[in-house]
Amino acid sequence: MRKTDIEPFFATLRAANPLPATELEFTTPFELLVAVLLSAQATDAGVNKATRKLFPVATTPAAMLRLGLEGLEGYIRTIGLYRTKARNLMETCRILVERHGGQVPRTREELEALPGVGRKTANVVLNVAFGEETLAVDTHIFRVSNRTGLAPGKNVEEVEDKLMQVVPKPYLADAHHWLILHGRYVCVARTPKCWQCAVVRYCAYYPKTPPPGGMPPTRSRRIVEPPASG
Repeated sequence: MRKTDIEPFFATLRAANPLPATELEFTTPFELLVAVLLSAQATDAGVNKATRKLFPVATTPAAMLRLGLEGLEGYIRTIGLYRTKARNLMETCRILVERHGGQVPRTREELEALPGVGRKTANVVLNVAFGEETLAVDTHIFRVSNRTGLAPGKNVEEVEDKLMQVVPKPYLADAHHWLILHGRYVCVARTPKCWQCAVVRYCAYYPKTPPPGGMPPTRSRRIVEPPASG
């Protein structure tokens, strides 16, 4: 992707979705932290299905602790790796109560010190709950950044660093949402839906995939294939 294409790339995404938001359901920073922690290797829909039953009975760290490990597992059993996630969540709640007065901390260092919370989860919480200009690079954002040529990198850290450098500041707060939604629904892994893509003119990926039974869209300027995400 050419440098001059980056601003119109994001302007187009914003025009199509002026108020992007996470698809995880939450009402407080703590609920968001729980949802994101549970979402690793799970779908947002699957997490939402579980938290719709969990949050009404445990909307604070103290309430979550009162459920006990087995009680919590009963609510999240349908989510992948639920036993590990339940242990991490219980320990996280203990730390929140004992060290943070039951509140979700607002620094990356304190968030990453919580069990089961890595850089990606911390960035989501900082961005969505507290409005920080962060970019949480997941599988979708990693793929879109490499495939389009927006911010190619060999690992998520490299892609995050490049995105923070190239995303124009007016778009930085919402860039995470636009990129993840684009990767989830349009720039999908196996067969990107180039015929539905609003930003196809700015994308460096080739070959473009044609619409079913139709002619392929205009070819891009050069070939850029994303590296394997592992």
